[in-house]
Amino acid sequence: QVQLVESGGGLVQPGGSLRLSCAASGFTFSSYAMSWYRQAPGKERELVAAITSASGSGSTNYADSVKGRFTISRDNAKNTVYLQMNSLKPEDTAIYYCYARRWTTTGWSDYWGQGTQVTVSS
Repeated sequence: QVQLVESGGGLVQPGGSLRLSCAASGFTFSSYAMSWYRQAPGKERELVAAITSASGSGSTNYADSVKGRFTISRDNAKNTVYLQMNSLKPEDTAIYYCYARRWTTTGWSDYWGQGTQVTVSS
């Protein structure tokens, strides 16, 4: 029932831009904090950007490596979270994952997307 469907990945030249989308269904999207993670070959999965739920006033946070280049946003009416990626570098090449999380009385409720490949190369 729960789905996080990602789109927008692909091949782009250094300095280019991509916009990733993650469409959510099967849960109350507006109640969940949303984030993007990425994992490059041979490296640990790392947090790229996060945005809080409505109760958190939509606050955002970014990894130092993408600060000023990437922007996370959400549209609760469309159950979608976005990652606008500008000034892309080869080191941004990774599989990007959409992630949803909410605190409950029994602990965290969380869901992962399937991942989408982003390749930055000339």
